[in-house]
Amino acid sequence: MTATMLAKPARRPRCPCFSSGPCAKRPGWSLDALKGAYLCRSHRAKGGKDKLKQVIEETKALLGLPKDYIAAIMPASDTGAVEAALWSLLGPRPVDVFAWESFGKAWVNDCAHQLRPLETRAFIADFGDLPDLTQADFDHDVVFTWNGTTSGVILPDGDWIAADRQGLTICDATSSVFAVPMPWDKLDVITFSWQKVLGGEAQHGMLVLSPRAVARLESHTPAWPIPRIFRLTKAGKLDRELFEGATINTPSMLCVEDVLDALAWARSVGGAKGLARRTSENFGVIERWALRTPWIGFLAANPAARSPTSVCLKPTDPAITALSQPEQAKFFKALTDRLEAEKVAYDVNAYRDAPAGLRIWCGGTVEAEDLEILTEWLDWAYETNRPNK
Repeated sequence: MTATMLAKPARRPRCPCFSSGPCAKRPGWSLDALKGAYLCRSHRAKGGKDKLKQVIEETKALLGLPKDYIAAIMPASDTGAVEAALWSLLGPRPVDVFAWESFGKAWVNDCAHQLRPLETRAFIADFGDLPDLTQADFDHDVVFTWNGTTSGVILPDGDWIAADRQGLTICDATSSVFAVPMPWDKLDVITFSWQKVLGGEAQHGMLVLSPRAVARLESHTPAWPIPRIFRLTKAGKLDRELFEGATINTPSMLCVEDVLDALAWARSVGGAKGLARRTSENFGVIERWALRTPWIGFLAANPAARSPTSVCLKPTDPAITALSQPEQAKFFKALTDRLEAEKVAYDVNAYRDAPAGLRIWCGGTVEAEDLEILTEWLDWAYETNRPNK
């Protein structure tokens, strides 16, 4: 029997960019937003340093960071910020690393195999699950992502983190900062990039340190040599210039101007709370669609742990789940290629290391109406490509 084919949707998203990084620019963005960029001058000149310091101060204000937390702009995106923290801070205590997706597993590798002889315990869960967080020993340093960008699994809260901890908590928060409320008092080191929730350009990260993290930097000398790009101290003391607008290497002032534009837009929609509200509304669009759609479901089994930003979905249609993983991946590649050919959705295939399926960015720079339209195209592309249709 031939299935009834869905008609091709009449509407198209105004913005087809649903990538989980770099993410969609803010609504209405154009190159005109970069006209005020501080170009052809040294970033160390007063004008350049003022721009960099403005990014730091506006970020701290929008996020509502505690007054005694400090922030710096780091090279190499969120990865560079995480690496700087791991190489500079770890060593005095054993470390517990929790991972449930690709980037968390990279931090496991750093701690267990690169930063020797660091005593490391690794707690790793499969895609779609969280590890057993009760295993954390807060006399140790504890390293974890907040949101698993490649698995669509997010920490529901920070209640599992001890308030009276002796070790540091080091949190890769790149797909959650500016999208969900964060328990700053439970986090000693926070890293993120401009290219995620803010929709900024790549290669620039942010590093936020609590007073406890600063005290560690000034009391501990790592057993391993630290590459220049990760150094946060000078002569055993915090390099405070990094937290006042200086940078380790030369930043792109076009990217700086771009993120200043993103921060201004964030203020216009209600700051961090407004972005979180937009993210929640966007996630609601995909959640309602997934719950009523028989061929797709969430990779994260626990509703409380489903990421509202990098939403990861898996097939539930027996015609697809009966296929091998390579064949499932081939099916979704064809489906997402069709969407790209129609110019209605870019980069919504699952991450290369993750199970076959879809990954849809629902952060605050995306419009809910565009996601509504996307779901129509997803249903059409599925029916068009489904085996034995």
